[in-house]
Amino acid sequence: MTQQANSTSKTATAIAHPNIALSKYWGKQTFGHNLPAVPSLSLTLRGMQTKTSVTFDGALASDAFELNGQPAEGVVLQRVTQMLDRVRALGGSAERAHVVSSNDFPTASGLASSASAFAALATAATHALGLQLSRDVLSDLARRISVSAARSLFGGFVELRAGVPSDEALSANEVAGPDFWDVAIVVAVTREGAKDVGSSDGMKHTRDTSPYYKAWVDSAPATFTHLRAGLLERDLTKMGPAIEQSALSMHAGALAANPAILYFSGATVEVIHAVRKMRAGGLEGYLTIDAGPHVKVFTRGADAEKVAAYLASVPGVLRTITARPGAGATVVAG
Repeated sequence: MTQQANSTSKTATAIAHPNIALSKYWGKQTFGHNLPAVPSLSLTLRGMQTKTSVTFDGALASDAFELNGQPAEGVVLQRVTQMLDRVRALGGSAERAHVVSSNDFPTASGLASSASAFAALATAATHALGLQLSRDVLSDLARRISVSAARSLFGGFVELRAGVPSDEALSANEVAGPDFWDVAIVVAVTREGAKDVGSSDGMKHTRDTSPYYKAWVDSAPATFTHLRAGLLERDLTKMGPAIEQSALSMHAGALAANPAILYFSGATVEVIHAVRKMRAGGLEGYLTIDAGPHVKVFTRGADAEKVAAYLASVPGVLRTITARPGAGATVVAG
């Protein structure tokens, strides 16, 4: 499963794409190992990407991380080091690393930048140390730092089951490849900058204080099963209402936390109303919202340009991003 590092292979670069959960993951199991409390179904997106380079260097006294051209410290650097420590343990190395990463889409704002970031980091770091790991093992490695990152190792439509007490390793699984269905995700960007409450903190606070959290955990598996069946049938009309229910149920739990967590901006609400009006007018698309203010609309590929134009006209929408099914994490240099 692993191969000892080659001393001449100490640098590698990888790209990974964010994934948007159609059936949401929100909440972790309490028995450790960073396991999801509910199953999720996502789509890996071409059109947005993270590019990460990792260089292991025996002269470094500590790990260094540069994100979007700026040095990163604190919790962000700690999470990167946690991933690198796991890779070093697999490769039998004690060398520190210099990591340079950039996103071509908004960071830490509810567009799954942590998913693509840790998928790219796991891929680049293991390759830099000459480790040959299966995609399943890389998915599990990424999940231990960011649950959603497990899905970005794979392309197309990807599932990740809920964790159970006997789990320690848990990887995602590709349900259907990028070419399975001509669909698109159109993102309505409604605010610049990072969100106020990170996803991990938001999940924990919701689990600990929201009276709706148990209902969310109990109902999410049925929503996931319904969505998965609709996907395999390529049935947008069947999937759509469940996509919206999953997203709004997730946010209902966060809103019921004490104190409430509100990820929406005013423009978020405007887009929600607009999507319903758009659909009533005959242009079919269904919204989903992650832990952030941006609204994503799942639609047929042939309708993507029309949906993007419609969303761009909504007051408060800064711009739109159109993404289509993409591939899993890939090494591009090294």
